[in-house]
Amino acid sequence: MNSKKISLENGEVTIMDCGKVQIHVYNTKDAIDDQVIILEKPNLIGKGGKAVVIELPCFKNSIEEMTRYIADNKLDVKGKLVAYHAAGDTFLPDVKAYMTESAHRYNTVGGGRGLVTNFSGIFGDAFDSTVTEDGEMIGAGKLEIAGIDMVINPDNDAYEVEIPEAKAVYMHMLGHDCHSIVAGAGHADAIIANLRGYLDRGFQIFLSAHYGPETRQDVETKIQYLQMLKDVATECSSADEFKAKVNERCPGYTGAKYLDMTAGFFFPSQ
Repeated sequence: MNSKKISLENGEVTIMDCGKVQIHVYNTKDAIDDQVIILEKPNLIGKGGKAVVIELPCFKNSIEEMTRYIADNKLDVKGKLVAYHAAGDTFLPDVKAYMTESAHRYNTVGGGRGLVTNFSGIFGDAFDSTVTEDGEMIGAGKLEIAGIDMVINPDNDAYEVEIPEAKAVYMHMLGHDCHSIVAGAGHADAIIANLRGYLDRGFQIFLSAHYGPETRQDVETKIQYLQMLKDVATECSSADEFKAKVNERCPGYTGAKYLDMTAGFFFPSQ
């Protein structure tokens, strides 16, 4: 797989050539470090193919920058897969959105809607708080948009997306050297089982909404991290002790607020 990076005025795009599918990962470099993904079915001759977008940019300057990038590269976007990030509904307003029932619930009345409300208060007019509330409802299983075959895997919040032709999968959060929100040992086991399932089925590229493209080895590192959280929790009697020991074992990790939340889940009485 060949890849290259292109610097834009605000963000950066990583382009991965996966043969029948090209993946463009736009790192917005915004205040919440979002990644927006474009799957492209390239033309055999010339620039620009049909495409589908996974997730929306939510800051207005990112919306403008990504809209320009799509136009400059003559990408014909046929759909927007709105999973965990539904803010930024002004992005490509004439392109149909696709959501599972779980994603619709999460983004309109659930935790996703709460985050949008909070971010709107924090970031003000720079943040596009309009939320995608309509579009086509999709279920689990195969989906084809723009000539690209995908598989939709709903979860409690929204859904993950497999891209078999690229041996790639999109999920909300990963990051091999950053903390994650883990709601206790049972949740850690569920995440491990999900990641291990993708590894066992031969996936090579792991895409997420808050970290750049990752490899199989990165996923193995994340699995070790999740197991470590469980092990450390059995040695501790308080959230503070837990956080201190995790930080000892993970120097330089980002996402301290996520670790705070994880500690609260493992030690809810603290």
